[in-house]
Parts: sequence; C-alpha cells; structure tokens
Amino acid sequence: MQPNLSDQYASLPDAFYARVDPTPVAQPRVIALNSALAKSLGIDLDWLHSADGLAVLSGKKVLPDSQPIAQAYAAHQFGNWVPQLGDGRAHLLGEIETPDGRIRDLQLKGSGRTPYSRGGDGRSSIGPAVREYLATEAMAALGIPTTRALAVISSGEDVMRERPEPGGIMCRVAASHVRIGTFEYFARNGHGEHVQTLADFAIQRHDQDLADHSQRYFKLFDRVAKRTTDLVAHWMSVGFVHGVMNTDNMAVSGETLDYGPFGFLDTFAPDTAFSYIDRRGRYAWSRQPTIAHWNLARLAECLLPLIDSDPNQAIEIANERLNQIPQDFEQAFHARLCRKIGLDPGQDAAQLALDLLDRMAAGEADMTLTFRALGHLDLDPDNSNLNNGDLNARQHFNEPESFDQWAANWRSALNAVKGNHAERQRSMQATNPAFILRNHLAQRAADAAVNDLDFQPLHDMLKVFAKPFQNQPEHSAYQQPPRPGEVVANTFCGT
Repeated sequence: MQPNLSDQYASLPDAFYARVDPTPVAQPRVIALNSALAKSLGIDLDWLHSADGLAVLSGKKVLPDSQPIAQAYAAHQFGNWVPQLGDGRAHLLGEIETPDGRIRDLQLKGSGRTPYSRGGDGRSSIGPAVREYLATEAMAALGIPTTRALAVISSGEDVMRERPEPGGIMCRVAASHVRIGTFEYFARNGHGEHVQTLADFAIQRHDQDLADHSQRYFKLFDRVAKRTTDLVAHWMSVGFVHGVMNTDNMAVSGETLDYGPFGFLDTFAPDTAFSYIDRRGRYAWSRQPTIAHWNLARLAECLLPLIDSDPNQAIEIANERLNQIPQDFEQAFHARLCRKIGLDPGQDAAQLALDLLDRMAAGEADMTLTFRALGHLDLDPDNSNLNNGDLNARQHFNEPESFDQWAANWRSALNAVKGNHAERQRSMQATNPAFILRNHLAQRAADAAVNDLDFQPLHDMLKVFAKPFQNQPEHSAYQQPPRPGEVVANTFCGT
C-alpha cells in the first residue's frame, strides 16, 4: 500500500515555494533502502520495495495526494548575503504522519531542475548521494539529531561534473526543511506577514505547546537557540565538523541538515576546516559555536517585529537571550566532555577534560581512539596493560608522558568521587564511540560508487556504523585513522 502524504507546506502562500514535479529518469535502480526507517515512518515495506515505490523514489511517478514543490529561501553564505536561493535540485513530495503521530517531510534530492536551479542541472552525482546516506545513518546511530535517508537510487544517467559521473537521487526524511535562511528570505525582502506565517508553521510543526503562549514567537526563538546549541555541542563532542554552516544549512528543528563538506576529526586539531572553499577556517571545528551564535542572531533579527511591537524593547529582549547563548553552549559542551571522561559535570571536571583536549592537540592524538581508550583503563595505573594495542590511550600521543601526567590527575579525580568503576567504564563506552565515519572511509564509499558502480563498501559500512558504541573486533580496520595517502583534507559543497 502506497503512503498517504499531506501538503502542509504546499498549503502555505505561493511565495513560499514553486510547484514543480521531479524530472523522470530513464533507468532508475535501487542502491539502498532504509527498511528500519521506513517501518518507523509507517511506510509499507512491500510498497517500498515494489516497482511503484521505485518510481516514486526516483521521481518517475507522483503519488495522487502529493504536490511536489521546491522551497524558497535565502542565506548568509560565508557571511555574505545572498537574497535568492531555494531548492535547486530538490523536491518536497509532502509530509507523512508516523504511527506515533509525528510529522516528517519526504524530499527527493538530485531530482531535477526547479526555478531555483540558477543554471544548474538539478541532478546529483551518485557519490554525494551515497556519502550523505552513509553520514545521516552514522550520525543517527551516534544519537545526534539529523535528517535521515530513506533511499538512494541510481538514476541510470550520467551527470557532468569535472567529468561524467553516474547520477543518483536520495530520498531525505526531516522533521521539516525550515531553515534560518527561510526566515531571512521573507524578513529581508520586507514580507513581515510571511515571517509570521512561517513562525506559526514552525510552532505548529515543532513546538505545538507554544501555540497559545502570549510570547510564542520569542519562545520559538528560545527553543531554536536551545536546540542549536545542544546540537553543536553534540557535534563537537565526537569531532564532527559540519563544514558549511551557512544560514540555509541550519534547520530550526535542531537537526543536522545538508551534508556537503562535512568531516570528522582524526588527529585532534581544533582549527580544522574541511570545505575546499573555506580558506580562512570560518567553519572550523573550534568556530562552530561562534557561527551558531552568529546565525541565531540573524534569526532573531527576522523575528524582532513579532517579539515586541516596540522595536527597542524587541531588541533588548532578543539581545538578552543572545547574550546567554555562549554560556548555554559551554554548559552543554562541558557536560558532554565530563561524561566522556567518566565524571559528573562540574567546573573541575570540565577543566580536566579541556586539559585533555589541549594535550591531544599538542600531542597530535587521535580524538576518537583516545577517548574510547579511557573506558578501558584501570583506576590503578599498575594494573593498566600498556601493551593493549589500540585501547591504550598513551600510544596516540607524540609525547606519551603528557598523557601520563593527565591520567594521574584523572585517576585522582575519579578516586576522589569514588563510585563503581566498572559501571563508569560501561557508561564511558556508551558515550565515546569506537567507530566514527572517518573521512577516508566516506570517500572510499563514494569513489567506489562513482568509479565502479560498486555499492558494497556502502552496505558494509552501514552495518558497522549502525553500532558505533559496540566493540566489533572483526571490523577493527574501520577504527583506524587514515594512512598518509588516504588523508582527506578537503571536501566539497553541492552535488
């Protein structure tokens, strides 16, 4: 049975979108279907795996109750204002209600030209589609709020990039695709009535309990700010770098949106930026909180007339909340760091965790392997097995003595708070992943897809990264940092 879609966003005024159907492709072929996600959405698996399902997921067929649209938005990109963007290669098919009453968008990416394509072909290479599918599922398994991938389809047609590459289409699932840049599109073009309509839509979709609140628009901003700071703190705790935190890539839902030049840190180097065009490191790991704050200030500007009819009062209210954001981030990030080293959040524990990060940066230590190893160290250093291979933290430092000094302070802190160390270790291992989607692995899967139409690496990695906190000794190769010839220093936007 085919899914029933609603047209909630397509019921908004015409200024919010362009009505446009996906462009059919000649020979679509299923590369990956996310049956577990489909089940949670209430999508019939027989339909999903049928020829009819393939036709819908590839854009060859439109469901009877679907009104495909391309959403309009704008953005600050690398700090520069771009007044007109929009979905140039994506079609929102509609919304689906899940068995537990949630609403989720179904969107195709790489599904053809729209009025917002700006000269582009509206298509995607299969490589970025595979890469995003893999990334969303790896992030979801880490417990990080993210859009999800329902399917990847090979289009059977080439797209022209630097050379011809096989085309691909991804079906993306999201709580919504409302972006900070969507608010900017209307606010900066003088359409205050549409800003209010969009804010009401966002409240109805994400924060229904605010619908009758007398300060609902300020409360909406407060919620978005909280979701955003928590998200960035979670990113950074596992070494994730989004890569291009433009305002059109920041969702008000608090989900990770648009996996372009993303990457995970191998060696802990806080100034690492992955986007090829980010020459000044605007979106480096360490700058993500600042950029999130900056982006939220742009959202606050859009909502000022709704926050208070007195402009000065609105600015004062917004600034008071904006000034709180650095503290909110620090609290969220420090709490995650403390849990990573097995201590309850507190100033001393946070400083101890930050000291470890400093030593990791100086010692060029691998972030993931170092934190994972802590969960295997005994409280008594004499009992620690210094030949324990990859589970031995000190081997990841250029100067192991630096780690030894830190570990002595760490053990003192643990002994001071006492507690069951075995339970603590289990908690740390449930917090510090053994497996992350390292950049060279994501690139390996994408290259295999593009060069050889080989999707086995994708499927192999999906199985491994579905259980990132479990020890999987048979897959230990996926834990290893890249060899010198495998390092991926630059990644790219777009498809």
